[in-house]
Amino acid sequence: MSSTKEKQIENLLSIGWIASFIATLGSLYFSEILQYTPCDLCWYQRIFMYPLVIILGVGVFKKDASIALYSLILSAIGGCISIYHYSIQKIDFLGEKSISCGIVPCTGEYINWLGFITIPFLALVAFIIIFSTSLLILKKAGR
Repeated sequence: MSSTKEKQIENLLSIGWIASFIATLGSLYFSEILQYTPCDLCWYQRIFMYPLVIILGVGVFKKDASIALYSLILSAIGGCISIYHYSIQKIDFLGEKSISCGIVPCTGEYINWLGFITIPFLALVAFIIIFSTSLLILKKAGR
């Protein structure tokens, strides 16, 4: 593998790790500092985001492109949960027909910046960044 390709893979691993790290810090900020109680779907998104900090961190440290397969899978599943969660928040019909979510309703919006940016939307953006970088890594590594 050429030195340029290896450097591109290292950069992509770093971008994925930074996205997962910022998303994790953001979720902890919302729950621990602002005291927003996460709904059940938020917890499921965290279940798929938090390990990505460690997995991608190891990948960056070891310069291991094979880690991208795992981050691709976790980010795809987490992204699907984010899409569903965002949909029940923003599409009235889905929100009315959604299942009960626990103590905190999954249709609730602690933040609604610019009329469309909610916590599940932010998680989705992070999952998309991680999924995209993981896919590019796998392509560049020839896997």
